[in-house]
Amino acid sequence: MARPETDAPTAAGRTILAIFAHPDDESLACGGTLARLADAGARIVLLCASRGEQGSISDPALVPDGDLGRVRALELSEAAQVLGASDVLIFNHPDGDLRWAGVPELHAEIVSAIRTFQPDGVITFAEDGLYWHLDHIAVHERTYTAIRSLGSEAPPLYYVTMAKGIMREVRETAVANGWAPPDSSFWGIEPDAFGDFATPPTFVVDVREWVPRKIAALRCHRTQMGPTNPFARIGDDEARRWLGSEQFRRAPIESAWDSILEQLGEPVASS
Repeated sequence: MARPETDAPTAAGRTILAIFAHPDDESLACGGTLARLADAGARIVLLCASRGEQGSISDPALVPDGDLGRVRALELSEAAQVLGASDVLIFNHPDGDLRWAGVPELHAEIVSAIRTFQPDGVITFAEDGLYWHLDHIAVHERTYTAIRSLGSEAPPLYYVTMAKGIMREVRETAVANGWAPPDSSFWGIEPDAFGDFATPPTFVVDVREWVPRKIAALRCHRTQMGPTNPFARIGDDEARRWLGSEQFRRAPIESAWDSILEQLGEPVASS
């Protein structure tokens, strides 16, 4: 598997494969980076392991037939268009059971996607799964082992992480804008769980210009981002303040090249 034939710091001719567990993970985790890469000419391929059929439903009228997985798959396709992704692969692994069910099948699907699309770089969750979600951790594990299995042909793998405190700031900004928090504002997750005990990033990508696209993509996931979600009550300027930087860490897997993703980023000084 050869690296794209260009050494220039451009995304033209390169492919980024982003591997996540559920529809909306792509937008929340690194939607700004994906949009920036797409605008720079990269081909963005999204791989989603499940249809998210066990998720919440913000408004039952959005799912009249009760098939949440079908609706969330459509929402993902809409969000992908907003972000500029050209390909969306949605698999049918059981939402909520990704760590145990269909392990060899998901491994094979990830390997197949890498061999088919020959990405310049792969993005997935870090060990913490953004907020210790077991499905997210499962996708981290499957992606890591799939890429390890490719040996010298392996593309560079990057873990997306979230700075602790960011989701609390989003929540507090929404409250300041008149939002009345329900009992559960982030899908039943405490804001400080996001980024808790995450390994520090090694580089960050400036996505301030692309934050409106990130927010627009998030809002495509209407079953998950209803009026009781804080993202419904923050403006673009406020979103840029808290979401204008997305952070990554390169996995300790040997690869023959550095991805355009890493070239776009600014290194973070180690403490």
